[in-house]
Amino acid sequence: MAGLGASLRPQPPSSASAAASFAAKLLLLLTLLPLSLALFAFVLQWRGGGVDDPISRWSPEESRKFPGMDSSPLATVGHLSHSSDCSLLGRRNSATFPYYRDWKFNFESDLKPKICITTSTSGSLDQILPWMYYHKVIGVSTFLLFVEGKAASPTVSKVLESIPGVKVVYRTKELEEQQAKSRIWNETWLSSFFYKPCNYELFVKQSLNMEMAIVMAREAGVEWIIHLDTDELLHPAGAREYSLRQLLHDVPSNVDMVVFPNYESSVERDDIKDPFTEVSMFKKNYDHLTKDAYFGMYKEATRGNPNYFLTYGNGKSAARIQEHLRPNGAHRWHNYMKTPNEIKLEEAAVLHYTYSKFSDLTSRRDRCGCKPTKEDVKRCFMLEFDRSAFIIASTATEEEMLNWYREHVVWTDKTLNLKLLRKGILTRIYAPMVIIQGLKESGVFGTIIASAQKSLSKDKFLASIEKGNSSRAVASQSLPSRKIGRSQDSQVTARKTLQMAPFESHEPAVPPLSPPGMDIETVIEA
Repeated sequence: MAGLGASLRPQPPSSASAAASFAAKLLLLLTLLPLSLALFAFVLQWRGGGVDDPISRWSPEESRKFPGMDSSPLATVGHLSHSSDCSLLGRRNSATFPYYRDWKFNFESDLKPKICITTSTSGSLDQILPWMYYHKVIGVSTFLLFVEGKAASPTVSKVLESIPGVKVVYRTKELEEQQAKSRIWNETWLSSFFYKPCNYELFVKQSLNMEMAIVMAREAGVEWIIHLDTDELLHPAGAREYSLRQLLHDVPSNVDMVVFPNYESSVERDDIKDPFTEVSMFKKNYDHLTKDAYFGMYKEATRGNPNYFLTYGNGKSAARIQEHLRPNGAHRWHNYMKTPNEIKLEEAAVLHYTYSKFSDLTSRRDRCGCKPTKEDVKRCFMLEFDRSAFIIASTATEEEMLNWYREHVVWTDKTLNLKLLRKGILTRIYAPMVIIQGLKESGVFGTIIASAQKSLSKDKFLASIEKGNSSRAVASQSLPSRKIGRSQDSQVTARKTLQMAPFESHEPAVPPLSPPGMDIETVIEA
């Protein structure tokens, strides 16, 4: 009986069954918890709120600004369509860009500091518009365009004149007569470039245009002025935002001039049509490399060409508008009354898309009438590669030119490219490509052209063409700049910036200079 009674007593649960029960309960809890949270979130969303989304703290305009563009009028944008894709730039058919509203860029009174870019160009709208609007995106408000050739044609110039913040200056006989009276002709700093053809003539013309641009920029209330060519884009790396405005805003007030070292495009194909959207690889400037990296990889980076860069290597500069400012050639600014306080930027650069298209060989050739001999090209071109390219373009067949272009310009060796990328000699830069591609996809350029044409009545448009053709015909018959200064009546103009006592001598103009060569390394080590 004792044994039977003992068997009927309740037994304590075993440890195995207790563990199984706990696991079942835990599994049930883990299943119900996310379901409950999902249901709670659905109810809140259905009722229209309750959760504070950080993005919703800003307006739709502010939530889609170009990176870092807060407090800038450039940041205002239109609403994105919910049906658009989720890419950063957002593709759409309407002529809008997700970072801005309506592309009118009416921010001149708000944007600080006000920045002006001046250029001398004969390019087409395909070249000028992407270049201009890219710089509008990064904060430039004023453009002073000295135009001739294709850029001065009515179909191009009327579009440019319709864009807010753009001043178009034609190379007419009146302009040349005005520039013939510049004090520059009586000074020594630019005299070594006078009365020479091709690149030297262009260099003088650019300097005279820059002198006039200073006056125009001052009248427009501009604080900084920069001279760029239309194959150059400013890359404001190192600023808190991708903004030239922010970059120059952070420059100390005692600095007069900021130098942007230039990077040179390194094309990987011989069929590039649109460099701004097809080229992402650049060769870095000596100033942004260590001495060991630069000279250690110099021969491989040069690839048998005369210099490390194909063309110039001394960058471009921005100058603070102030009394007595003057150009010092196309690459620098100076001051008649003092030596400017200059700094060189450690990260920002000028991206120079030089010889990025095969057609650049023949277009440069067609602009110059020099003989394709080693002696005569020295009279026309300052840099060795330009001289070699001119001779090839003038004497070789199309096939020979293409082979030469592939050998000296195109970077087809992927192994070498990767090696130089790892060493830091080459670098990838995508921001300009993304911005300009976004501009094109937005349809803004087509809208600008169509708007400019609509703004003129048919009669007015035809009248402007007739007037433009007659004025440009006179300009085309005027003397080139290398002859302008031969007038014995050359004198100081009455412009405010030039009203000062003359100095006995001035620092010579800074020409386009090649980067340091291997012979410089020996001098440095000595």
